[in-house]
Amino acid sequence: MPIFGLTPMFDEQRHDRPHRYELQDRYLELTRTELPAAARLGKWVVTEDHCFMRIILDQLFQGCWYDHLDRRLVAYKQLNDEQLTRAIAMGEQLLTGDITTLNRWNNESLAWRGKQKRK
Repeated sequence: MPIFGLTPMFDEQRHDRPHRYELQDRYLELTRTELPAAARLGKWVVTEDHCFMRIILDQLFQGCWYDHLDRRLVAYKQLNDEQLTRAIAMGEQLLTGDITTLNRWNNESLAWRGKQKRK
C-alpha cells in the first residue's frame, strides 16, 4: 500500500517497461557521452553531442525536429515513451559504428535544414 497516498514508482501495469525517466536518462547518456566518445575514437565526421541529438531527432520525425516539437522547450522531454524508445534504438545503432547510416542520416538532416554538407 502506498505511503501517504503516493503512487509507487513501479506500478503493476508497466509490465517491466522502462520508466520514462530511465528512457530519458539512456537517451542523454547515448547522445551526450557514449556517441561523442565513440566518434572521437573512430574519427567520425560528427563528434558533438548536439549534432547527435539533431541527427537522431530529425530522423525520428523525418524532418527538422523543431517542426514537430516546441523548440523553446527541451526536445527530449517532449517525446513520448515510444518516440524515446525509437530514438534510443537509433542511437544504439550508431554506437555499433554504423558510419554509413550516420553519414546518411547527417546528410538528410542537413538537407531538411537547407544546409550543404561540409566537404
